[in-house]
Amino acid sequence: MAKPGQATPRAALAIDDLHVYYGEAHVVQGVSLTLDAGVMSVVGRNGMGKSTLCNAITGLKEARSGSIRLHGRELSRLEPHQIHKAGVAYVPQGRRVWPSLSVDEHLRLAAASGHDAAWTLDRVYQTFPRLYERRTNGGSQLSGGEQQMLAISRGLLANPRLLVMDEPTEGLAPVIVDQVAEMLLQLGREGDMAILVIEQNIGVATSVSDTVAIMVNGRINRILDANVLAADRDLQQRLLGVGRHADDLAEAEPPSSDSRTAAELLAEVYVVSRGEEGGAPSASGAIRTLSQLPNRWHLPASSLRADTIAERAPKPEALASKVFDIPLAERFGKTAYVAGTFDTKGPELRFIADCLKKRGIAVRTIDLSTSQKPSRADVTPLQVAGYHPQGSSAVFGEDRGRSVAAMAEAFGRFMATQRGIGGLISAGGSGGTSIATAGMRALPIGVPKVMISTVASGDTRAYVGVSDINMFHSVTDVQGLNLISERVLANAAHALAGMLAGLPGGEDMARARASARPTVGITMFGVTTPCVQALQKSLERDYDCLVFHATGTGGMAMEELARSGLLTGILDVTTTEVADMLVGGVFPCDETRFGAAIDTRLPWVGSCGALDMVNFGPRDTVPERFNGRQFVFHNPSVTLMRTTPEENRAIGEWIGARINMMEGPVRFLIPEGGVSILDKPGAAFFDPAADKALFDAIEGTVRQTARRQVLRVNANINDPAFTDALLGAFAAVASPARRSA
Repeated sequence: MAKPGQATPRAALAIDDLHVYYGEAHVVQGVSLTLDAGVMSVVGRNGMGKSTLCNAITGLKEARSGSIRLHGRELSRLEPHQIHKAGVAYVPQGRRVWPSLSVDEHLRLAAASGHDAAWTLDRVYQTFPRLYERRTNGGSQLSGGEQQMLAISRGLLANPRLLVMDEPTEGLAPVIVDQVAEMLLQLGREGDMAILVIEQNIGVATSVSDTVAIMVNGRINRILDANVLAADRDLQQRLLGVGRHADDLAEAEPPSSDSRTAAELLAEVYVVSRGEEGGAPSASGAIRTLSQLPNRWHLPASSLRADTIAERAPKPEALASKVFDIPLAERFGKTAYVAGTFDTKGPELRFIADCLKKRGIAVRTIDLSTSQKPSRADVTPLQVAGYHPQGSSAVFGEDRGRSVAAMAEAFGRFMATQRGIGGLISAGGSGGTSIATAGMRALPIGVPKVMISTVASGDTRAYVGVSDINMFHSVTDVQGLNLISERVLANAAHALAGMLAGLPGGEDMARARASARPTVGITMFGVTTPCVQALQKSLERDYDCLVFHATGTGGMAMEELARSGLLTGILDVTTTEVADMLVGGVFPCDETRFGAAIDTRLPWVGSCGALDMVNFGPRDTVPERFNGRQFVFHNPSVTLMRTTPEENRAIGEWIGARINMMEGPVRFLIPEGGVSILDKPGAAFFDPAADKALFDAIEGTVRQTARRQVLRVNANINDPAFTDALLGAFAAVASPARRSA
């Protein structure tokens, strides 16, 4: 309490019962908070009102009621330029630098006059030497990190009493995130200004701040010490939406008093148990922890703060990406994204958007141009380019091919961060198709994706990949509106509208997946169909069986689903794609085949299905070097070629080497009676010598352990005895996964 006659220090920022509306939408609902000095972070999920709070403080959005005071001075009825003059500087989300102004011009425009200014142009250049090196470059030529340095410097040169920063680390590479965090810590220590940080990166928010305010549904749910939030994983789950209880309220747990270091905690033995309290069996098969498992939030907060200042390895980024993965339910929505190169396809893309709007569908336009022309789209090229790992400068350059590839990568990363997506539609030529489909491939299976393209009638594997993209052939070039193009574009837009109309809600999808049976991926080819059908019939009571045609993309699709967590096990019966890759067929996998089992350690049972053949198109398409080989003409469009002992030996060694990299439960079954319907006595590809070379190479290469075994079965791959052996092997390795699915 202040002594009589002594003035009570006024808070740098005091907000009291603030209410902000957009139309009738009540976005900020009675927010009250006080920032005396130092750094405060406001955290929360998207749509909670954080950016609206920033806009209200800086005067960009008028508050309907409430008070905003800067060192006791009321700001809520002032214009933005008056608020800035009073001592509030704003670093906006998305950086918002002028493309045509150089770095030096930006800073000279922002620099405050006066000889007593703490922040001068020279000090900025000393603090950010990279900006001095790039001082003659335009804003659009800077990387995302350089643009953020420029945006922060622009705010500092105002020499503010309060610095408001909205998502300062959004879209930045991890090393730049570290630099921004270190700079915030330094500014907080100097004490020249108070800093309010709006941030979704919980690691940054808790590391740079003294206190953290958690915003939920337009209200400040609670304000607590940064160390408490950093140490309380459960509180983060319940209030920040990492778990399923974002709106539950609970008392914060006190920080741990354990003084051991992070390394000591990680080295401890932790215990889990399957069952209920008291040792009773669990009806659900759930696992409960008997001791607290280590993670970033339960390690000493002091260590985490020190880690922010010290140089860090990229591992924390990987951890954060897993912890803050957008929940599946939030990925799905009802907004149609219309994306494309608006500089060259603007009329066509706007026509698609208008068709969707006429059907009452909300639309968001995204410009993927690389020409650096001004854009009126909802999301500009610069905003998308900022998601490239090397920043926007990697996207905008003289080499068009590199620019297209870089924009495609940036768009994929951008779409991976979006919520409430109803569907994505685009139109373009080969370049536009390669950019747009990169974003489509980043979306979950089930989100509608429509690509109107001039290349849709050709080989689209490079564009579609393993995703569920609907390719519409444009018939004419996507260049101008005419009788044909308008009909094609309208049909595609209406197709997307129909998909959106029938799309269940995200919550419904999440519930359906949660209640579904565990899924198992199975690879099949025509010559292994009897085996796979028998497996499917035997497994369907306990599993959803997802069967993939082993045509190169089929195997990749299965592995992509496995990596995304949608499979609980793999029955890789048909591995023929490896033969096409090594010998030169038309259905090859790539060098990453079996990578999902290696990366995820999922239960995996494999076999040699159809490794007796290499696939080609019509006979006249078979390369001349294979003249004289043994062929079977499966149909007019498919020619099969028998593999030789030498080829089989190489195939077996390659597969064996990949199996050695698998650390999960693995069984590989060898059908001694033949690997396909064509590889049995009397059939066209029966060749015991070639099979022996394959089997011996696999068995001789695989380093067998208790978890990694090669088993021989005296049967053809399509015989019931081999099916039974596969089922037995899968039950042995997958039963734990099935119980916990």
